[in-house]
Amino acid sequence: MPTLPPGKRSRVGRFFCPRLARGSLRTKFPMLSYTRTIHTVDAHTGGEPLRIVISGLPPVPGKTILERRCWLKAQRDDLRQFLMNEPRGHADMYGAYLLPPVTPAADFGVIFIHNEGYSDMCGHGIIALGKVLVELNHVERSMPLTRIGFDTPAGFIEAQVEWDGQRAGAVTFRNVPAFIYQRDVEVETPSFGKVTGDIVFGGAFYYYMNADQAGVKIKPEQVGSLIQLGAETKQAVKDQVKIQHPLEPGLDTLYGTIIDGAPNDAGADQANVCIFADREVDRSPTGTGTSGRAAQLFLRQKLALNQVLVNESIVGSCFRVRVTGTTKVGEFDAVHTEVTGNAHIMGFNQWVLEDSDPFPQGFFLR
Repeated sequence: MPTLPPGKRSRVGRFFCPRLARGSLRTKFPMLSYTRTIHTVDAHTGGEPLRIVISGLPPVPGKTILERRCWLKAQRDDLRQFLMNEPRGHADMYGAYLLPPVTPAADFGVIFIHNEGYSDMCGHGIIALGKVLVELNHVERSMPLTRIGFDTPAGFIEAQVEWDGQRAGAVTFRNVPAFIYQRDVEVETPSFGKVTGDIVFGGAFYYYMNADQAGVKIKPEQVGSLIQLGAETKQAVKDQVKIQHPLEPGLDTLYGTIIDGAPNDAGADQANVCIFADREVDRSPTGTGTSGRAAQLFLRQKLALNQVLVNESIVGSCFRVRVTGTTKVGEFDAVHTEVTGNAHIMGFNQWVLEDSDPFPQGFFLR
């Protein structure tokens, strides 16, 4: 697992979207006129998709990423629905808007989208973005690691992408500080009875619980029960606990439930599944969730400083995480973490909207 030394800054000349739209995504189809045309690069991290919008967005106003997210939510949520919902997406789709940065240390701004709305941070998304930006040569690449900085709603994220001169490899990101927000929160669920867990922030707020409490296992054949457990638990916690990040008023939402259990891979230390947004299932081990899990274990004295935790997803993919140091977030004891994973490019897509299309914003069907 690589460390994150100060690396060579990535170079952003022309903004990412037009260059790729004119180059990599050029097609031989007739130049027809459409109401909307959006170009994306589609990738996945450990099985979890990321649809990266590289052109077709309107100018997005706002001095901060949170202001830009608020504008998109209020004024252009139709774009999110167009890309995430069926028939162009599906109930478990995930995406990202690449935007100009808002801080000097960053190379890009990014806003993450999903079936219900917008997230505060996304670890699997950062890993996929790092892979795409380096693989497609839109940053100044350096061996063995290329640095990329991202402004996200949760804060600044630094990623290091392995580069061997031919292909991009694993991506490691240094997350925003993670901390336990509330310990031993007991809630009552309609189908599984009482469960107990911790609320932890790792870039987003999650409720962490063990699968044994509900008699379930982290296996694909039990995904229906896991969705039900995650959704019921999330709602029960939201009804009982008011959540507010101590430093950022815009971070005040319980994003999902993370259920951990025994791994299926002998090389993993644990398995988990994240049920988030509107009953969405993360196929990856969840980047922010893995960061939060390391914080939870470290602050409960179950993980040592710099000890690597291998976290397995419901489909068998793994992230590696370690706690690299301690800090404070307001009055909360917090930690710095580094998460490592791999992503893969799946396609280069041009999405269009015909005037006569009866589903301009798609539909949500599970």
